[in-house]
Amino acid sequence: MKPQRTLLLVLVLVAVLFAPAASAGQALPAGGSDLLTKILGYSFPWELVASPTGQRFAWTTTQRGVRAIWVADGPEFAPRALVSLGGDDGQEISNLVFTADGGRLIYVRGGDHGANWPGEGGLVPNPVSSPVQPKMQIWSVAVAGGAPVLLAEGDEPVPSPAGNQIAFTRGREIWAVPADGSVAAQRLFFARGSSESPAWSPDGKTLAFVSSRGANSYIALYAGADRPIRYLAPSTSLDNMPRWSPDGTSIAFVRRPGRGGQARPPLESGPAPWSIWIADVATGAAKQLWHSPDTLRGSYPRTLGGANLAWGAGNRLVFLSEMDGWPHLYSIPTAGGTPLQLTRGSFMVEFVTLTPDGRAVIYNANTGAGAGADDIERRHLFQVPVDAASPVALTSGAGIEWNPVVSGDGRMLAFLGSDARQPPLTYVRPLTPGAPPARALDPGSVPSDFPLAQLVVPEHVTFTAPDGLTIHGQLFKTPGGPATRPAIVYVHGGPPRQMLLGWHYRYYYANAYAVNQYLALRGFIVLSVNYRLGIGYGRDFQNPERAGTRGASEYQDVLAGGHYLQKRPDVDPKRIGIWGGSYGGYLTALALGRNSDVFAAGVDIHGVHARATAPSPELEVQALVEDGITRAQLEEAVKVAWSSSPVAWVKTWTSPVLLIHGDDDRNVRVDQTIDLAQRLRAAGVAFEEMIIPDDIHDFLSHRNWERVNLATAEFFERTLAARR
Repeated sequence: MKPQRTLLLVLVLVAVLFAPAASAGQALPAGGSDLLTKILGYSFPWELVASPTGQRFAWTTTQRGVRAIWVADGPEFAPRALVSLGGDDGQEISNLVFTADGGRLIYVRGGDHGANWPGEGGLVPNPVSSPVQPKMQIWSVAVAGGAPVLLAEGDEPVPSPAGNQIAFTRGREIWAVPADGSVAAQRLFFARGSSESPAWSPDGKTLAFVSSRGANSYIALYAGADRPIRYLAPSTSLDNMPRWSPDGTSIAFVRRPGRGGQARPPLESGPAPWSIWIADVATGAAKQLWHSPDTLRGSYPRTLGGANLAWGAGNRLVFLSEMDGWPHLYSIPTAGGTPLQLTRGSFMVEFVTLTPDGRAVIYNANTGAGAGADDIERRHLFQVPVDAASPVALTSGAGIEWNPVVSGDGRMLAFLGSDARQPPLTYVRPLTPGAPPARALDPGSVPSDFPLAQLVVPEHVTFTAPDGLTIHGQLFKTPGGPATRPAIVYVHGGPPRQMLLGWHYRYYYANAYAVNQYLALRGFIVLSVNYRLGIGYGRDFQNPERAGTRGASEYQDVLAGGHYLQKRPDVDPKRIGIWGGSYGGYLTALALGRNSDVFAAGVDIHGVHARATAPSPELEVQALVEDGITRAQLEEAVKVAWSSSPVAWVKTWTSPVLLIHGDDDRNVRVDQTIDLAQRLRAAGVAFEEMIIPDDIHDFLSHRNWERVNLATAEFFERTLAARR
């Protein structure tokens, strides 16, 4: 590489999904490791789904690495195990979905559905290092009982609303198989590009899908082997999220600009426009129904479900937008007009589902019926008609509720919920405002030795960053104890995440919450910092200036958390640690590099450490000949990206650190930690390491979770608690 070319380094944004983990490895003082093992023994439910008919719900659980599928039928809703996969084999259960008649449940076994890229050679994760190669497979099980049936290797199963056909993806193609596995799976059709996101028409005769061609994508229709594939209003744009009208005559979809165009200076932000289109299935003609404002706030939302496009009753399309600065729901007539804002206020809408009749939306939000000051750190459920801005609260209080689903008959609501002490459970209640409180379907899933009464109720605290921004966090502290204690800052990953005043709705962060609880019980004061770039506090908070590789402005919030602890009379200012995973690992490493004077020790779990790489030849050419970006701007971006990287601060790094990484990580390459270890060794910085062969970013093996969590706690016991 020529010397002048090295000046043209440009940052590559490393998408680091999921986050915080735990840490550990060795044994703690008497009673320590046993207590953490008990806390980590909670059962975590997820993938809650409803049958299209009747009153039937199903969900998955993970407990000590053992995965199971449960089903419950009304009116009693007594849960029963439909599938129980004994042992900690580290293979996911995902993509739960009922067949149209509710008689069978389809699911996927294996894979890493939170990955940013496929594994080596497309291999399925093998976190327990089994000599038998794992596969990602689609299974079917009769709800009435019986052994599960293997349908095929694949992913994304979508049952037809008519008959028993299951469409699914395998590689870059769409296949189909009967729900009972009576016939071997077959490829449905040939098409160029990558065929994704299959969606059946209401009559089950036509399959819509996204045909991705790289720089652009189309909404395509397959209606049988004797007909050519049709494309709806093909263009240079990226089209996705096809949504059939109830009568099957139209398809709504989201359109965004195709890739390419004039380069923007690396340190500048610009709008990410998007629009909603409607196509006539018979003719293929399409029209634009709505276009986002040409503003930063009008950009495509980066929250759960993205646009959350849904076809509601009365020919109204429901969608989510941040155009007023918060993720809110809107609806618009398919005939056109001005969108109606259904939700309004300083809160975010997150989990969204439509009632079976399409007349209302059930959603959760970090606000409360009484507008409690602490509800910004929780989630509660609400219902709003698709044609009226009149939301009604369905839950309230000190709990956290998410993943709402409505029974096929529209009468019952099921959801997942937790609070500060109670780990997540599955709940059910009538779908009527003012109905009796929801009842837990699986209270017996809490182990008898789970230390429920010992857990801390975290306190909502705020403090101020150097630039004046208010930062929120949760403080974990047991009553009594010595006058001053060691303290720890916890930094979540993502970064579009928010830690809450209770057990989190993501398994990764539920584990982090468990570790913070344990550290508090061991005598630490723990501050979980919700830094800028995270969700829950508005779009501007989530999209700040000069963040990430553009200047790491979010780090000042982490440092402010350390200073907040230093000023507390109950904290020993010389014994403050920091830990986090993924983006939290990145900020942990940055904190130790920049401010070992504040943070005396740290645990960095699969963090990003070097955030710059060589640009493509195309970008170099643009820098030389286009007006949109100059050599000077690229050179400035290089300097800022380097300064935003932990590796740039090794010379001022003096505090000890524990580095943890799974070597099959598909979100942050293990090379990031290997490189940092060599730099720390050369600089004489004390570090310990735990490399976990074959596991991924969001550790799939419970044994590995325990190892990581115990190692984290033990490291802080040695470096902070034992030091005076």
